[in-house]
Formats: sequence, C-alpha cells, structure tokens
Amino acid sequence: MKIVFATANAHKLREISEIMADAGFTADFQSMQEAGFTGDIEETGRTFEENALCKARTVHAFLRKGDALADTVVLADDSGLEIDALNGEPGVYSARYLGEDTPHAEKNRDILRRMKDVPEEQRTARFVCAVAAVFPDGKEEVFRKTLEGHIAHESAGTNGFGYDPIFFLPERGCTNAELTPEEKNAISHRGKGFRAMATLLKDTSRH
Repeated sequence: MKIVFATANAHKLREISEIMADAGFTADFQSMQEAGFTGDIEETGRTFEENALCKARTVHAFLRKGDALADTVVLADDSGLEIDALNGEPGVYSARYLGEDTPHAEKNRDILRRMKDVPEEQRTARFVCAVAAVFPDGKEEVFRKTLEGHIAHESAGTNGFGYDPIFFLPERGCTNAELTPEEKNAISHRGKGFRAMATLLKDTSRH
C-alpha cells in the first residue's frame, strides 16, 4: 500500500509516518508534491472534517486523472484550536488567524490579551484534528480527535509549535510546549487521529 499525504510539509509528513509506524502501520509515504501534485488547495470548509476531505479529494482526483491510484490511499488532516470563551475561535481559521504570515508568537499574544479577564473555569479549549482518507475506489473515512485543556495566562515552553505555548494541560501541570515530542505525540489530537487511521489501514490491508 502506498500513502500520499496531502501536504508539502516534509516535517509534517515525517511526523505522521512516525506516529503511524509506532501504531504498527508501515507503508510507502509520499508528499503530494512527490506524487506530482503542485497546485494549491483552497480550504473552503466550515468544519475541520470538510477541510480535511477537501484536501484528500483534490489530490485523489489528480492521481485518478493520471491513472496513478493503484493501491494508493490519499490522507489529509485539518487541525486547529477552539476556545470556548471566544465562541470557538480561531477554529478552522487557526492557521489564518491574524494572517497566515503572522508569527505564532504574535497570534498567541493576541489571544492572551483577549482572554486576559476570563476566569479560570471559563478558559476551556481544545485542539481538534480531523484525519481523512480517500481510498482508490473513492471510499472515504474521517476521524475527529481532540485534546482538551485550558488557555494559559502566559506563554510557556519552547517545544512544539503554533498555539502549544498557550495551551495548558491541567492534568500535566504544564503547556503543550513543555512536553517532549514523545509525550505530546502520545496524547495529542493529531496523534490520536493518525493512530485511529493506522488501525483502519492495517485492517484494510489485511483484506
């Protein structure tokens, strides 16, 4: 089985393949660029699931035109941060919050400013990841996984990326950015989503 992942990010591809390998699923992983797709994919969905499927379907359609789908599954994910006190923001716009090119340190500062007067019990938030697969015959599967936490009162930690420094885990007593990569993968929304997908693909490859 070959896996084409709808991303041009080599770091993300490596992270996903490692998570799935740790879950017992190994395959020939390729980025969409390695598979020949170099276009842009417009994320027009209103949910994480819709955006993940949009990416996977777009790459799947490209490979089908080129007759390159034999035993190839296209995977994609969409993830972000939902903050309850901000009506679910930034949500599906997490990557584009304050502009795609805005440094995450600035995005985090803005969220902390907006949350300044929100009491602890109302600072609940979650990371969400939707993982989509489109199989050679067009069948689709989507998993949605979350990591629950709170918005911290200040940034902390240098591991991770994005919103990790302001995402506090009460049961761990630290932010996501203070976990080791191994600790984070074990509990993260993305780790949960791709482990679930690994289990599905292992079962599929046996049949």
